[in-house]
Amino acid sequence: MKNLSNQPCLIARSLGSVGDTWSMLIMRDAHAGLSRFDEFRKNLGIAPTMLTSRLATLTEEGLLEKRRYSERPPRDEYVLTQAGQDLLPVLFSLAAWGARHRGGGNFTRFFDAETGTEIDPVSIDRGTGAPIGSRPIQIVMPKRPDEPSD
Repeated sequence: MKNLSNQPCLIARSLGSVGDTWSMLIMRDAHAGLSRFDEFRKNLGIAPTMLTSRLATLTEEGLLEKRRYSERPPRDEYVLTQAGQDLLPVLFSLAAWGARHRGGGNFTRFFDAETGTEIDPVSIDRGTGAPIGSRPIQIVMPKRPDEPSD
């Protein structure tokens, strides 16, 4: 795919940063407390070269920060940045969609650690208070620089 970082659509730009399966699963695992290369590799069953590539991209995109935890031998861990932390509601919304449309059988569930209640994410429009998807939407594309003004 061509570089999506210059697209006017923020969905396209965002997918350019975290749109592949491995990256999303790495972010899921980072939210679950994993931070070291070997932890990600073992949990995901991902090839080391693929993991190295995805961790580098997530670091470059500002979702993870690489921190040295051992000098001898040199070892790094990957810690969520604010941008990475802000991805959690997206992951939970994706999981809720999966439960509705890809569920069945046994699947991972997510619970609030303090209350023990299952997390049931809902996306609400702050302006109207309405659940997203319950009202019609309008997509407004930005004007191109060569387009005349109204």
